[in-house]
Amino acid sequence: MPKYLVTHYYHSGFSVACEDAILVFDYWRGENGEVDETIELTPEILSAYQQIYVFISHDHPDHLDPIVFSWKDVPGIQYIVSSDMPVGTRGRRMAPGDTVDFSDDVSVTAFDSTDPGVSFLVSFKGLQVFHAGDLNFWHWRNESTMREIEEADMEFRKALKPLSEHPVDLAFFPLDPRQGAMFEAGINYFILTIRPRVVVPMHYFHRTEVAMEYSRTASCRTTEVVAMPAYGDLLEVELDEEGYLNLSFPDPEDFLEEEMDENANAYGDEVDPLLAEDDPFLESDLPLTQLAETPKPEEENEDEKTLPEA
Repeated sequence: MPKYLVTHYYHSGFSVACEDAILVFDYWRGENGEVDETIELTPEILSAYQQIYVFISHDHPDHLDPIVFSWKDVPGIQYIVSSDMPVGTRGRRMAPGDTVDFSDDVSVTAFDSTDPGVSFLVSFKGLQVFHAGDLNFWHWRNESTMREIEEADMEFRKALKPLSEHPVDLAFFPLDPRQGAMFEAGINYFILTIRPRVVVPMHYFHRTEVAMEYSRTASCRTTEVVAMPAYGDLLEVELDEEGYLNLSFPDPEDFLEEEMDENANAYGDEVDPLLAEDDPFLESDLPLTQLAETPKPEEENEDEKTLPEA
């Protein structure tokens, strides 16, 4: 059955790879080059895939790294961008409500946002993947008037309503602590109304503890919240024959050794220093990829989870 490898690069930048295809969302290396070169995407790495889809939700600097356009000559690459991007931007433009079938395995629908641009729902080899871009309940409660908060609330609910008609298996959604009080209101409402099977928080501006704490407290019967706070964190999602999603956190060293020969990963041939053996979190219960240690025979593997069919 299909296996999908999710990689977190930085901020709101993720990829989802399966077999010969890869989706790349809002790739950004950081304002000061925070992404280590060992996990950067390059034309050489992308060339391992026959189908490459690069998504740009909008033109804010933290969602669009100009380096993505240096990949333009990689065979099989396609850019999918918001319809309000500047004139001359490379890519297939999509406005809210547009649906484009790019292949038998990849279909994209654009939805509205509460900031410039769009959000994307991708049907990808049987998995429904949603990337919110900057779609969120931007209430800024500590500095906004009640009228402004109410307007932001209505705008957010209106933007989400069309998405509620579609199943979502895997979602990437903002969790921005800069909003102050009730900063998690947007992602909470998203989980309650859309009921995605897996949510990965993003857009938390270096506040990794925010994502980890939220993942420990926000999971519910319908949704598993998974933190991927470190640059280069990996999550493997397997869709089994009965429609269940099985989640696991591959060990980066094992993954790189086994998968590079099969051209099935795009993450370089070195291990992120954050994942070294002397990492203080190796004995922790935090939901990080580096915690995927081999369990003792008599112990249950707590890093693997099975979610109910939607």
